[in-house]
Amino acid sequence: MTTPFPFTAVVGQDDLRLALLLNAVSPAVGGVLVRGEKGTAKSTAVRALSALMPEVPVVPGCRFSCDPGAPDPACPDGPHEETGAGTRRPARMVELPVGASEDRLVGALDIERALAEGVKAFEPGLLADAHRGILYVDEVNLLHDHLVDLLLDAAAMGASYVEREGVSVRHAARFLLVGTMNPEEGELRPQLLDRFGLTVEVAASREPDQRVEVVRRRLAYDDDPGAFAARWADEERAVRQRIVAARELLPSVRLGDGALRQIAATCAAFEVDGMRADIVMARTATALAAWAGRTDVLAEDVRQAALLALPHRRRRNPFDAPGLDEDKLDETLEEFGGSEDEDPDPGPDGPGGGGGQPPQSDDGPQGGDTAARPEAGEEGEPQGSGAGEQTPVRASEPFRAKALSVPGVGEGGAAGRRSRARTEHGRTTGARRPRGTLTKLHLAATVQAAAPHQRARGRSGRGLVVRRDDLRQAVREGREGNLVLFVVDASGSMAARQRMGAVKGAVLSLLLDAYQRRDKVGLVTFRGSAADVALPPTSSVDAAAARLESLPTGGRTPLAAGLLKAHEVLRVERLRDPARRALVVLVTDGRATGGPEPVALAGRAARLFAADGVASVVVDCESGPVRLGLAGQLAGELGGTAVTLDELRADSIAGLVRDVQGGSKRRAA
Repeated sequence: MTTPFPFTAVVGQDDLRLALLLNAVSPAVGGVLVRGEKGTAKSTAVRALSALMPEVPVVPGCRFSCDPGAPDPACPDGPHEETGAGTRRPARMVELPVGASEDRLVGALDIERALAEGVKAFEPGLLADAHRGILYVDEVNLLHDHLVDLLLDAAAMGASYVEREGVSVRHAARFLLVGTMNPEEGELRPQLLDRFGLTVEVAASREPDQRVEVVRRRLAYDDDPGAFAARWADEERAVRQRIVAARELLPSVRLGDGALRQIAATCAAFEVDGMRADIVMARTATALAAWAGRTDVLAEDVRQAALLALPHRRRRNPFDAPGLDEDKLDETLEEFGGSEDEDPDPGPDGPGGGGGQPPQSDDGPQGGDTAARPEAGEEGEPQGSGAGEQTPVRASEPFRAKALSVPGVGEGGAAGRRSRARTEHGRTTGARRPRGTLTKLHLAATVQAAAPHQRARGRSGRGLVVRRDDLRQAVREGREGNLVLFVVDASGSMAARQRMGAVKGAVLSLLLDAYQRRDKVGLVTFRGSAADVALPPTSSVDAAAARLESLPTGGRTPLAAGLLKAHEVLRVERLRDPARRALVVLVTDGRATGGPEPVALAGRAARLFAADGVASVVVDCESGPVRLGLAGQLAGELGGTAVTLDELRADSIAGLVRDVQGGSKRRAA
């Protein structure tokens, strides 16, 4: 077995180290979410923490790690006899793989024995293994939503419940939850972010000396892990003893009314939702005082607790970066750090002074009539193929977009909420023989399969004789996530400020919808004489939003090039992720002016999508009193449908009666 990398040998990452240690002192803090770029020792630090955790006493033979001093009365292995101090073992660190099944996480019942013998034959899962230890989820942002919900529910309640066909098992599941993620691969939903007590951002140091030390220590560990660990053993032992001392001191720490007032004022000033932030800050500040060996919580503890507990709770939409205005934090703490009957009014700027959005400038998409002036290339193309490039235009305000979906029923290759698919969760639509481990029993179909054979099997009592061949798996239909590939016309005909601002606002709205439905997204743009993959397919919709915001416009309209580039992107992506179905969203006014025979080339390129059966929608951006209806014709070539910008809104009357179905095609007059 490889010797773990010593926690005390991790260079830098002070906030990460502190957050992990505070949770080791007080698991009630609620865990840590570690965000950072690849190669920043996130996983190394988390795995090294297990060596610092104090040993735990357990009931001998208990699969659920019951404490002999206070055994769980509902333990499936109980009731436990008096065992005195029990036995001691190191605290476990259990890793939850991204591709784990629900049964692997919460445990599984032996359905065959439960039906035939009426016994609760329960095989514990990872939640039971992690009880009184650490549960680590690497790339937690890629974990399926239903697993994240189960995980966080168990972390909040301190127990795991398994219920299948009337058979119920409950066991304690209290653990230190740690998740790591790379934001480039997609964000967690704000509701899930809020369930992590603390969050830290890590990045590689730009200091040469520190980078040299990182390399030196890593090479030394690789050469001789045992000797390297022995070198840091004394420091590891000192940290472990300090954790034990802090745990013993924790019940004696006093959180005074002044500190509580600072905590409440800080949470109110930063407008965090709910009360979880206040509670987490209080527990974190108390753990900080215990870690420092004090019995009173000071203002510096409250400040540090805010920096760890609030940044990820400040997000209002998926495209907001986590962060905290430290100047505003200091002002709030100073203002509410005085006497308790001091006037709490924060002044004319309100509790969020300095943190609001600046007013829109006159040249923004909402900025009056100056945006209405036509730009070069709005109605006609410039003579040069690359002329007329415009400064990037800000997107208009996003709106709630109409739900677009892929027709047919998928095989549920990607968990999500967009299109119909056969999934592990959802409504039951049928039954089949299980392929591998049975996960969702179809009870009626199982009984129906077993009933004709009862006499031949010698049934004599009231119980049903069930064999493995009788078991039937429930077939369920739910929703899947798709690859939503945006193909955006950035040519001169789209370049008017008012028009392009509205187009970007529409695409941003669809990106928000893709985030909520757990889709993968990609972005292809075309202008001038070529098309570019602005963003390869990714789970990071905020990366797509950033690319969209900086998108320049101008030049001719190489529509065929844009379609061919999108077709190539889909071909490559099918090889990487064949189970994920695609939805192409083409944003254009339908004009084609780039290259020889541009209209004919665009038509032939569009028919490639129809031949492959790729679902598509054309967002018709044509405006003005005279409309050519080219986008509608293009939708027909694609085998998809066309919607206007107005119809894209979920509250639009026209939008409510339309859906992305291959059989219903709109052609503009």
